[in-house]
Amino acid sequence: MGVLSVRVLMMVCVAVSLTSIAYAAEGTATFYTPPYVPSSCNGFQNDGVMIAAASDAIWNNRAACGRSYRVTCIGATNQGVPQPCKGGSVGVKIVDYCPPGCRGTIDLSKEAFSAIANPDAGKIKIRYDQV
Repeated sequence: MGVLSVRVLMMVCVAVSLTSIAYAAEGTATFYTPPYVPSSCNGFQNDGVMIAAASDAIWNNRAACGRSYRVTCIGATNQGVPQPCKGGSVGVKIVDYCPPGCRGTIDLSKEAFSAIANPDAGKIKIRYDQV
């Protein structure tokens, strides 16, 4: 691979990275607790614990099923836990639907929520993007 090819490849990688950052959205996350099956997407299939339910904002008539998202806590939504974020992000797969009245954009499994925030917060502000 020549120097020009390496430079072109690096530029493509940078462009792809910037594109994924540009499509990051903000919303809120809540959490739900086991049992995680059955799910709207996969019935009684066990999808592990790094999973989430999509609200109408991203559900798109089941199109969200199986999509993976990177979710990052960016702040508090209440006065109970003023600094709930632990830092970092978590990867989750959409396996369920969070019906109308859902309190968050993404309803994370308790394990996924706990990886990025203090569960005592109940609801957090997030940045999320499809990966």
